[in-house]
Amino acid sequence: MEKTLPTLRVQLFGRGEITYDNRPILSGRGSVTKVMKLWLILLYYGEEGIAKNKLLEALYGWEEVLDESNSLRVNIYRLKRLLLKEGLPEYDYIVVEKGVYYWRSPMITEVDSAYFEEYIRQADEAENKAGRIELLKKACEIAGKGDFLQNLSGEEWVIMESARYRNLYGDALQEVCDYLIEKKEYEEALKMVEPACELYPLDEWQTVRMECYMGMDRYKDALREYDETAELLYEELGIEPSERMQELLAHMNKHMENKPQVISEIKNNLHEEEKTEGAFYCCFPSFRDEFRLVQRMMERSGQSNYLMLVSITDGKGYRLTSEKKLSEMSQTLQNVIYRCLRRCDSYTKYNASQFLILLLGTNKENCKVIFNRNYICLFDYLFISS
Repeated sequence: MEKTLPTLRVQLFGRGEITYDNRPILSGRGSVTKVMKLWLILLYYGEEGIAKNKLLEALYGWEEVLDESNSLRVNIYRLKRLLLKEGLPEYDYIVVEKGVYYWRSPMITEVDSAYFEEYIRQADEAENKAGRIELLKKACEIAGKGDFLQNLSGEEWVIMESARYRNLYGDALQEVCDYLIEKKEYEEALKMVEPACELYPLDEWQTVRMECYMGMDRYKDALREYDETAELLYEELGIEPSERMQELLAHMNKHMENKPQVISEIKNNLHEEEKTEGAFYCCFPSFRDEFRLVQRMMERSGQSNYLMLVSITDGKGYRLTSEKKLSEMSQTLQNVIYRCLRRCDSYTKYNASQFLILLLGTNKENCKVIFNRNYICLFDYLFISS
């Protein structure tokens, strides 16, 4: 009796892991090598195959190769040797028929992207809503593991396919969440949307979280979700939350207004969740409101307050051009500001390279002390005029 071979499992969403007989294959090798790229392309197109010109374009892109056809033959040879070395049975895995390259194997090959496409197709043919939703759930569980071939995210063909999968995933997930919320199955909806919130935090999947929290009477959680998302959107994109998210906030506020509460309960909700020793960070809209309030208070108290602008620059006073370095220095600076200022001082991230600090009850000499603590940055400070 012929022995059944183990299954070759291919995960193209997320980490891009390939396993055979429940052990990783080529896990220690970079997916950017030509041989690995070739294998991933062939696995992705599978039984449908990929035309030679399309394969060469995907494999080499804009690279200048003297003889692409010969290079392809060499890489196919290397791939076959590599598969044998990794413990796969001897077999002619790459078949060429009429200029089309196919992946063929003696064992079952399971590719997650193919399963994703099949679940979407079956969902479109489902006879009832409940059956359609179950199939869409399975598709979402696959795509929720990460972007398509994220280790090859710079490749043109991967960018196009990744965008297509992201749209399919988004449409499927929205339909699933809408269905679950309508059925008041909030816990499951929260579980389904969690991966999307992590993968695409700027796409406002947090809106689904807010709807679920509100449906569960967890208004404090819904409000926190709104505040964190609003802060993220402003810091990363300089925009406010979507109209839908603002509608949910208004609905939430109206609900809380209509729900009688005692002052002690309201006070508890206003408190910080945990006490911290450093300066108070807030998103720019909140910082702006605080600044305006301080201006009004100065009319009565005459207290001396200063606004400080902290700018990250290079050694010559120019803005950093390296986005990675700027991001790292911005995070370092934010930690320094948090640790060095008083609890009564507040600060916000104004843009990628600048922070605003509101110093209460201080003087110009103390501003100079803060200035001298940080030599990597350029400081400007201004007395707040009423």
